[in-house]
This record gives sequence, C-alpha cells and structure tokens, in this order.
Amino acid sequence: MSRPERLFRLLNALRVLPKPVTAARLARETEVSERTLYRDIESLRAGGALIDGAPGLGYTLTEDPALPPQTFDRIEMEALVVGLSDVRQRGDPHLAQAADAALAKITATLPDRLQRQMLHATHMVYRYEASKSDAPDISDIRSACWDERALDIDYRDADGARTQRRIYPLAIVYLDTGCALLAWCCLRKDFRKFWVARIEAFKSTDERFRPERARLLRTYLAQFS
Repeated sequence: MSRPERLFRLLNALRVLPKPVTAARLARETEVSERTLYRDIESLRAGGALIDGAPGLGYTLTEDPALPPQTFDRIEMEALVVGLSDVRQRGDPHLAQAADAALAKITATLPDRLQRQMLHATHMVYRYEASKSDAPDISDIRSACWDERALDIDYRDADGARTQRRIYPLAIVYLDTGCALLAWCCLRKDFRKFWVARIEAFKSTDERFRPERARLLRTYLAQFS
C-alpha cells in the first residue's frame, strides 16, 4: 500500500470508527505498526487535519480539510441521495429543509461531471405512509437532545393512561411505524422509547445530564451486541 493510500485509509477510519479510536485499532485498519501510525497522525496534522487525542487516549477527527467532497465515488453519492431523500420524507419540517440544504451544498462543491451524476441519481425513495405535513415539529425535543437537558413530559400510553415523567432524551429514532424518542426514564430508572405522537406536552428543565449521555447510549446499545 502506498503512503498516500495509507493516509487516505487512515482519514476514512478516523471518520467512520467509534470515537475516540485507539492507536491499536487504527494501526490494524491501515496495516502498519503503532510507531508508523503515530508518524502518520502527525503527517495528517501537518497537512491541516484537526485530530484530537494522544497515545493512550485515542484519536478523534474534528475537521477534515484534506478530504473534500470531490473524493465521493458514484455509489457513495447514490447513498447520500437515498439517505437525504428519506430524511426529506420522514423528518419533521425543519429536518426535511435541512436535508434539502445539505444536498444542495454537497452538490455545489462537486465538479460538473459529478454534479450531473448527483442530480440524476438512479436511486429514489418514496414512502406512501410518510408525509412531511404529518410529521410533528420536534425542534424543541431535538434541542434538548443536543443540549443534554432533562425534559418533563406528559405521556399517554397505548391503553390511554397518562403519566408525568422526567426523562433524559438520548436520541430521536425513526421506526417503520413512527417517530420515537429514546430516553432514560427517571421514574422507571430504565431506558424507554416514547412515541412522539403520544407526548401530549413537555417542557425543558434546568437539569443537565451532559456527563451521562455517552455512557447511557453505550449501555443501551450494548444490550443488542
């Protein structure tokens, strides 16, 4: 493997692997020794890539100016079109608008030939049951997830019973049957998925759970590994 190819593979590994990525994992991905891996990290940093971390702590790519969108191949562009098209149909109005803006920005950075491929992608998405007009506006819930701020919610379950709960919102999940909020329920002391359509009222609180979100998500995902 040539050195440029190795550095490209290292950048890609930093983008796609769970962060922070250990030096040992990166060395395996690029098929080099850890000593060579450390030198490659410094080479990327010298080239302008912002890579946080150090030996023993792992590494996180925070900015990647060395890998512009022009490096997308055709199947990657098709994947972008499919993914963003699905967001446009299933997301709330703000998320759908953001998907349109993101696709336009990506397309604008491409050379003419690749722009034509993006604009005439062979993959399409259409969901008969998905309607942007029916999608609830979850901007405030999304902000609570971003800010890692607890919510007090009034929730109606499948039997019609209403409860009031304080939750730590972890992620918004789009499922086949609707949109759900994955959260830690302070009442039940466990993970719960709350259907957004059944959240009758909510308000943001002053309680923050910033130190806990990553750990809670890891714990939840570990249940399915």
